[in-house]
Amino acid sequence: MVFWLISTPKEESHQHQWNRLTEHTKPMATVGKFNLPTLKVGTLDALMSLSDDLAKLDQFTEMVMIKVYNYMANALEENDLQKLPEYTKANNKDLRSYCNSFVWDVAKFPTKVSIKDIHDIIAKNITKIEKDFKTKSTTYNNLRSNLAQHEKKETGSLVTRNLGPIVNEEDFVIASEYLVTVCVVVPKQGYKEWEGSYWKLADFVVPESSKRILEEGDQALYTVTMFRKTLEAFKNNAREKKFVVRDFQYSKEKISQQQNEVTNMQKAKIKAYVPLIRWLKGNFSEAFVNWIHVKALRLFTESVLRYGLPATFMTAVLEPNKKSEKKLREKLYALYGNLDKSASDGADMGDIPGVFMSGDYYPQLANFEKITVDSTPERIEIWVCMNLIRL
Repeated sequence: MVFWLISTPKEESHQHQWNRLTEHTKPMATVGKFNLPTLKVGTLDALMSLSDDLAKLDQFTEMVMIKVYNYMANALEENDLQKLPEYTKANNKDLRSYCNSFVWDVAKFPTKVSIKDIHDIIAKNITKIEKDFKTKSTTYNNLRSNLAQHEKKETGSLVTRNLGPIVNEEDFVIASEYLVTVCVVVPKQGYKEWEGSYWKLADFVVPESSKRILEEGDQALYTVTMFRKTLEAFKNNAREKKFVVRDFQYSKEKISQQQNEVTNMQKAKIKAYVPLIRWLKGNFSEAFVNWIHVKALRLFTESVLRYGLPATFMTAVLEPNKKSEKKLREKLYALYGNLDKSASDGADMGDIPGVFMSGDYYPQLANFEKITVDSTPERIEIWVCMNLIRL
């Protein structure tokens, strides 16, 4: 989706302006009213200074919004990914509808205060969202990371996997002062060699004590019992044969403790998941609403600086149809190009990079990546640009 926000100076009437715009842009774009209130302007010098501040706030708000969106897309469980469009709305409206039927939110951004005060309100809102996002994302990332590490130990190869869930107490000699049972990972091509000579890898290995516990892929896990004093020699000789002696001692209590840790981590992640997604959903909406209001402030501010007071210009939102942007720009230039003296004085149509030919008037893109369920990127671009709005 691409939206262009435009303003045009006062003509005979707003209705005349509206009819003129809609008639000349069919069928190249869908045109909607972008309703701006009359805001407290202050001095033109303050307004010019504020114009730069609004541009910076625009970028900051967009950055925070994208962070929230991307994190939500990443944090959603697989069975919830299809709900992503439901979670990325603005005031319970899909983003297209919100932009096409924009109405200034007086409750959140009161028009009785100055534009600078509204700027500060939005800056405070977004700063808080960013701060809370860092805290919540860090906490949840730690939960996911710790759980992933433990789950990896449960699902990795026999060389790295936690052996607790695989072995049984009867596979080991327990609480012996002299004897110890160890676990050895043997590659498939070494099965015969292991079974035919494992007791020769060191002195005092108990004959016929080896037992195959589990075969998985191209490896198998064996146990073997020996005297403790010969363990180091056994490890060294086994390593030369490509047999991996696992550093594992059977402890029923430790195995139970590890299982409880994983279970508790899973419960903690589940408990944190729903509130996190609820927060991301709500604050994506909040950030998007604030972002579009920054766009509205920029549109209003630049229009006043361009057209002067009183603020009687008409504002609208255009959604160009696919492959119609170039024709739409040309049509808008034909309608309003006379307003741009710098572009109209000797400008060559073929050399013009933007709507009004001069580089100063080229649309400033504010890009928002929308990650869909099938990972196909769809760009939502808000262009606050048209009709001599300098950005």
